[in-house]
Amino acid sequence: MVIPRSPAIPWGVPPEASDDLQDEAFLQYYTKEWDRYTTGANYVNRVFTFLNRHWVKREQDDGRRNVYTVYTLALVLWKQIFFFHIQNKNQKLTNTILRFVENQRNGEIIDVGLIKKVVDSFVTLLVGGLRDYHSPSDNATFDVFKEQLETALINATEKYYKHKLDSFLDENSISEYLKKAGKWLKEEEDRVEQYMNIIASKTLLSKYATLIRDHAAGIWEDFQNLLDFDKDEDLQWMCVIQARMPEGLDPCQRKFEEHVKKAGLAAVAKLTQVAEEGRVPIEVEPKAYVDALLEVHAKNQKTLNQIFKDQAGFVASFDRACKEFINQNAATGTSSTKSAELLVKRADALLRKTNKISGDNELEDALNKMIIIFQYIKDKDVFQTLYEIKLSKRLIHGVSASDEAEASMIAKLKEACGFQYTKTLQWMFTDMSRSKDLMNNFNEKMAQTHDESELDVKFSVMVLGTNFWPLTAPRDEFVIPRDILPTYERFTRYFGQKHQGRKLIWLWNYSKNELRTNYLKEKYILTCSSYQMAVLVQYNDHDTLSLDELLGATGISREMLEQVLSVLVKAKILINEDQDQYDLNHGYKSKKIRVNLNGPIKAELEAESADVLKNVDEHRKYFIQATIVRVMKARKQMKNQQLVQEIITQLSQRFTPQVSDIKKAIDTLLEKEYIERVDGQHDLFKYVA
Repeated sequence: MVIPRSPAIPWGVPPEASDDLQDEAFLQYYTKEWDRYTTGANYVNRVFTFLNRHWVKREQDDGRRNVYTVYTLALVLWKQIFFFHIQNKNQKLTNTILRFVENQRNGEIIDVGLIKKVVDSFVTLLVGGLRDYHSPSDNATFDVFKEQLETALINATEKYYKHKLDSFLDENSISEYLKKAGKWLKEEEDRVEQYMNIIASKTLLSKYATLIRDHAAGIWEDFQNLLDFDKDEDLQWMCVIQARMPEGLDPCQRKFEEHVKKAGLAAVAKLTQVAEEGRVPIEVEPKAYVDALLEVHAKNQKTLNQIFKDQAGFVASFDRACKEFINQNAATGTSSTKSAELLVKRADALLRKTNKISGDNELEDALNKMIIIFQYIKDKDVFQTLYEIKLSKRLIHGVSASDEAEASMIAKLKEACGFQYTKTLQWMFTDMSRSKDLMNNFNEKMAQTHDESELDVKFSVMVLGTNFWPLTAPRDEFVIPRDILPTYERFTRYFGQKHQGRKLIWLWNYSKNELRTNYLKEKYILTCSSYQMAVLVQYNDHDTLSLDELLGATGISREMLEQVLSVLVKAKILINEDQDQYDLNHGYKSKKIRVNLNGPIKAELEAESADVLKNVDEHRKYFIQATIVRVMKARKQMKNQQLVQEIITQLSQRFTPQVSDIKKAIDTLLEKEYIERVDGQHDLFKYVA
C-alpha cells in the first residue's frame, strides 16, 4: 500500500503520552504500545494477504516508490510517528537503554526481558528493510539499529571501560589485569546474548577487546614470556581477548608456532657437540634424540590442549612447527633423511630382545610415542626402506622382542600411511612362515634318506622372496668351506626338485654360524658370520696363514677380508704379529663360554647406506611416474602447472617431490606414450588410453 501524505497512527495512544515518563515506566509504556501495535499490524496484514502477493508485488516490480506490504507500511508509520517523536527528544529511548546497561555493569539488577523487547523493536525496524521515503534515492535505507542504538552503545562502552581499565591497570599487575579484563569480556558476551541482538555482538566485543589490548600493548609483545614461564591462566585470558579482535588469533598462533620451533631446535642442540664453525653436526644417540623430540612435543601438546583448547589454527601452527624442527635440526644438519634414520634406529632398538623394557604395556607405550614423531617425518619413504632393512635383520637373526610387538608396530604404520606402505612388511612374515614349513619338510626328508652320521652339521635355512626382502647378494665369489659343502648340496638338490625353475641365491653375508673350539682345553662356542667361519675353518689344517692364502681359500674380497681379520685379531682368536701373517692363538681365554664375534662390518654398513639412498631415489622416480599416470587416467586432460601441483599434493604424505623430478617423469611418460601434448597447446597434456 502507498504511504499517505499526512499519516496518522492507525491505532494506539498518541506518542505525546510518553513525554512525562522516565526510566522503567517509560520503557514499559513503549514495549506495551509496541506489542499492541505489531499484533494489530499482523492481523491486518493477514487480511490483505492477496493484496500483498499480487498488487503490491506488481507495483514493486514496476519500480514504484513507497509501495509496501501492509505490515511493512505499519512499521514505516510507527517509525515516522512514534519512534522519531521519542528519539528526537534527546535520544530518549537510546539513552534510557544505555543507563540500564551501565547500571547492570555496576552490579545493579535490571529487567533484562524489558530491555530485550526494546532492542528487538530496533532490530525489527532494521530487518523490515524500510526505505526512507523522504530520500530521493530509491535504494536509500535507514539503518535504525545501527544509527539509533549500536553506535551510541559502542561509544558508551568505550567510555565506560576506558576509565575502568585505566584505574585497574594502575593499581594491579598485568596478570590481574588480564584476568579482570577477560572476566569483563565474558560479562559483555553474556549481556549481548541476553538482550543485545547478535547484530551488535561482533562490533561491540571487537571494540572492547581492542580497547583492552591498546591499554596494555606491552603484554601482547610479552606473549613469548608467558609461554616460557608456563603462565597458563594468563595465556588463556589473552587468547579469549585476542579472539574478539579484528585480526583474531593469528598473531598468537604465529608466536606459538615460533615458540614450539625454537624449543625443539634448542632441545636437539643440547644433544649435539658442534664444531667451531657451527655447521658440522656430531652423531647423536637415537634414544636421546627421540626422547628430546617427544619431551618438546608433549609439553607443547599439553599447552595446545589445555590452554588453546585444540583450536584449529593453533593445531595447524603446532603441526607446522613440529614438522620443521623434527626434520631439520642440529642433529640432521643439511640431510633430509637423518631424522628418519635416527627414528628407525630407535624403533629397531625397541623391537629387539635386548630392549631393556620391563613389560608389554611399556613397550606398546614406547611404540605409540614413536608413531607421534613418525607422523611428522617428511620423507616417509626413507623411513619405510630403512625399517624394512632393520626388520629383515631382526627376523633373519631371530632377535625380535616378540611377533606381537612387530605386528603392533606394523599395524600402527598401516593406520598412519595405509595398506600399501606396510604390504612388504607383512609379506616378510608370510615368507618366514613358509620358509619354516619348507625347512621342516627338508629335515623330515633328510631323516628318511640319510644316516644320522651323515647329518652331523646342524643346518637351518630361510628361503625368502627377492621381491619383498631388502637384501643384497654378496659381490665376491665366496668359496663354500668343505665342512658345510655336503649340506649345501643336499638342500640345493632338494629345493630344485621341489620347485623346478626357481633359482637360489645364497646370501652368505647375512648368515650366522656356530663353531666349537677343539684345540683348547676349554670348549668355547664361537658365534660368527659365514666369512669369519670360512677363515677360521682354514686353521683346522694350518696354524699360520698369510693374507694372500686366506684370499685364495675363501674367495672373499680383500677389503672385506681385512675387516673380518681385524675383528678376529681384536677378539684375540688370531694373532697378527707379522704384516699380512695371521696365527691361531693357542693360548686364547675368555670368561664366557659362548663368544659372539658376529659384529657389524664397516664395509657392509657403508655399502648398505649407499644402496638405501640409491634405491629410494630410484623408487621415487617410478612412484612419481605411476602417480602421474593415475592422475591423468582420472582427469583425461590437465595443464602442466595443475598436474605438477596435483602430484606434489598427492605425494606430500609420503615424501616431498622436487619439481625438476616431476618434469623429468613427465618427459619420460611422453617418450613412453602414456601421455601426449594436445595439438597447438604446449602446456596441456592428455592421457593416451
